[in-house]
Amino acid sequence: MIIVTTTFPDGFLWGGATAANQIEGAYNEGGKGLSIQDVMPKGITETPTEGPTPENLKQVAIDFYHRYEEDIALFADMGFKVFRFSIAWSRIFPLGDEETPNAEGLAYYSRILDELEKHGIEPLVTISHYETPLHLARKYNGWTNRELIGFYERYCRTLFEHFGGRVKYWLTFNEINSVIHEPFLSGGIPTPKDQLTRQDLYQAIHHELVASARATKLAHELMPGAQVGCMIIALPTYPLTPDPSDVVAAMNTAQDSYAFGDIHCRGEYPGYLLRYFRDNGIELDITAQDREDLKNTVDFVSFSYYMSICETADPAKKVKGPGNIMGGVPNPTLTASEWGWQIDPQGLRVALNDYWDRWQKPLFIVENGVGAKDQLVEVDGAKTVVDDYRIAYLNDHLVQAREAVEDGVQLLGYTSWGCIDLVSASTAQMSKRYGFIYVDRNDDGTGSMERHPKKSYGWYKEVIATNGASLKD
Repeated sequence: MIIVTTTFPDGFLWGGATAANQIEGAYNEGGKGLSIQDVMPKGITETPTEGPTPENLKQVAIDFYHRYEEDIALFADMGFKVFRFSIAWSRIFPLGDEETPNAEGLAYYSRILDELEKHGIEPLVTISHYETPLHLARKYNGWTNRELIGFYERYCRTLFEHFGGRVKYWLTFNEINSVIHEPFLSGGIPTPKDQLTRQDLYQAIHHELVASARATKLAHELMPGAQVGCMIIALPTYPLTPDPSDVVAAMNTAQDSYAFGDIHCRGEYPGYLLRYFRDNGIELDITAQDREDLKNTVDFVSFSYYMSICETADPAKKVKGPGNIMGGVPNPTLTASEWGWQIDPQGLRVALNDYWDRWQKPLFIVENGVGAKDQLVEVDGAKTVVDDYRIAYLNDHLVQAREAVEDGVQLLGYTSWGCIDLVSASTAQMSKRYGFIYVDRNDDGTGSMERHPKKSYGWYKEVIATNGASLKD
């Protein structure tokens, strides 16, 4: 008899994901220092400003800092088993290089954990989510400087000692492989990108990798039973044509991201990356202690998945798509979101199988979703958004995740990105909405801040209640 499984594994962690800088607001309250986000009013689309400016929506964001009880209650009503959020480094160490943490910041996150515990929601904490303290960026040139390893380690120790018994799942760095493409956002490196060499970038990456490994070691020492994961951007890369040269081009591009998982999971630099260093005259400062530190490998691999890309060796066909932030060539067989991000549900199954076969570590989808311009309407006397497009997107991706589980992939959970509307990381807009909950705030900062469940809210609630059985093939 053939038994077809139509649900996810028992204990599957359903939930949603956010980042402090995109939801909290209160950028200058509770003893918080400035982060790089406070000088990025237009996200990655424009040059950072000298200091905070009024048009920066992240100064208030969606005011989660003051409204977290209301928002977490809505998550609980949907049935969340897990909530991914980040801790703002500059809320704990306002400058980043102090020896003593900010007590108000620690107290704030303790209250968040209290609220999650009250509702039986597991916290999934990102330690560094594009929120490098501005002081560390400007004084030390961010992660290009080895000193940041020690500052990060002190920050991690503080979190583990204060919250260790209350948080099981930790992520060290958000989308660590994005440093190559967005050095200020991801690595807190203020030097203009066109002035950074590959040597500079990979040295910064090395420092982050060592810091991540040290955090993993420290977590295991201070919190027996804790699970530490890396977090990377999943970017399935297909050859544009069957031409073997295109296949090799796709392989080389894929290795740009594989390297981060390989080092986190295997504890050493892979041969293909060492060859890249040799071929490009890159000689990193890697100490014997660094090599020893890197052996502290992660317990699981988490990743974001939004799109796939194609690659080609033919210069005439290297046309960059509007949404391909990480490079690559648009796939002519796929449609795209309003922001040009190509939609490829099957790519998620490809990534899950690929990563499982490669690393044999449990996997966790910690970001997935579609940004769209939602229209607030009234249905049966209540304000809502009829976001069938979001439901279709998420349904199709979750069906493919379920297929991967059937393939034998060990998948811990799924946290949709921006489970409540938040400020976009790439464009710093409110109008690029991902959430199940509409937040009444506009790109010009106006709005009531009222929360309104969308149609997708009820849909996701049913998905969680049925452990995925309600999904439509």
